[in-house]
Amino acid sequence: MNVQTMYQEKLTTAEQAVNVVKSGDWVDYGWCTNHPVALDKALAARKDELYDVNIRGGVTMWMPEIAKAEDAGEHFTWNAWHCSGVDRKIITSGMGFFNPMRYSELPRFYRENVEVDVAMLQVTPMDSHGNFSYALAASHLSDMLTRAKTIIVEVNQNLPWVYGLTGSEINIRDVDMVVEGDNPPVAQLGGGGEPSPVDKAVAELIVPQIPNGACLQLGIGGMPNAVGSMIAQSDLKDLGVHTEMYVDGFVDMALAGKITGQKKALDRGRQVYAFAAGTQKLYDYIDRNPAVMAAPVDYTNDVRVLAQLDNFVSINNAIDLDLTGQVNAESAGTKHISGTGGQLDFVMGAYLSKGGKSFICLASTVTGKDGAVRSRVVPSLTNGSVVTDPRSCVQYLVTEYGIVNLKGMSTWQRSEAIISIAHPDFRDELIQSAEQMNIWRPSNRR
Repeated sequence: MNVQTMYQEKLTTAEQAVNVVKSGDWVDYGWCTNHPVALDKALAARKDELYDVNIRGGVTMWMPEIAKAEDAGEHFTWNAWHCSGVDRKIITSGMGFFNPMRYSELPRFYRENVEVDVAMLQVTPMDSHGNFSYALAASHLSDMLTRAKTIIVEVNQNLPWVYGLTGSEINIRDVDMVVEGDNPPVAQLGGGGEPSPVDKAVAELIVPQIPNGACLQLGIGGMPNAVGSMIAQSDLKDLGVHTEMYVDGFVDMALAGKITGQKKALDRGRQVYAFAAGTQKLYDYIDRNPAVMAAPVDYTNDVRVLAQLDNFVSINNAIDLDLTGQVNAESAGTKHISGTGGQLDFVMGAYLSKGGKSFICLASTVTGKDGAVRSRVVPSLTNGSVVTDPRSCVQYLVTEYGIVNLKGMSTWQRSEAIISIAHPDFRDELIQSAEQMNIWRPSNRR
């Protein structure tokens, strides 16, 4: 039977496809821009027939229909692998929860630890060989779909086709049902706008630390994007990309001729990533572009792979950090913000790389809703805050007031170094706390 015949035999409507979902099932929506649209709407329409349906997703770009009803939590439970602002709203509503993980382990979770009754996700149109591309997210999808008892793909003609390693496509033979959706525009993640003066100050401290031929990983957020913008305007050359998330900053660097990948020991000439989200500029750039390569996250984030990439440079954000060097990039106390993601993998992998460096950057202060300015360098992390990067793994810390390398430092040296990059208005208070914590020597500089 040829692939077009199989396609037609498996083609159905979203309303018919979601009838396979039963109360008590675990349903997987995939990842980020691959979350279903038509299928989600059809499943939401069955709300009153279903109870205790658990749904997994992550880095959610729009509010799913199953979460919009006032009593949605009585029928569906949302389980987020990594939280965006939308996931936080779902959690706050009482129908959602976070699944803690190191992102690199997620494919193995599916192989060994979790069940999937039904998987439904957006894919590209089928090619002449019967393959659908996962488009912007190779991530963990191959292992997730291997685990699924029923696989439903929702075709979206607007998704870009991305070339990649094994684990970036699925064949019609392995699909149970095909739904042709309404072809909505691909969800966009803003490029972040103009970097703030603080973003620029941090970027100005990091960029001189990057050598020609370095291999880059950028996290999401204003500061990493500011670094990308500054690199695009710099004299750096022959840079490579091996990252978890591909963002607009990489496109800017590539179009400026800064990225060639010619110095990479692995995947020479290719920009490698697990998933991508950004503006239409990004989606147009990666569509059938042989310079980029999607790969499962247990390859992109594996510290053993990162260690083979010389001069690997990792740049990520944080929410706050304490005087021992513990970094929180996940929560504000008990209020969940994002997730571990790949930050710890890249912190460790960069340090294992020959010439590698990991940078955790943050603004020195934050202004609360009450208008009060607070230091993001704190004596101890707030009760309930998550330690994303333990003090033993952190290398460079950067604020607009400076850059310090904690490797090899004693606790008193760390407190002095960290306080030196805190906002000046809070340094005396932090010194007093360090003295009370017995991590400050009388001979330390004040």
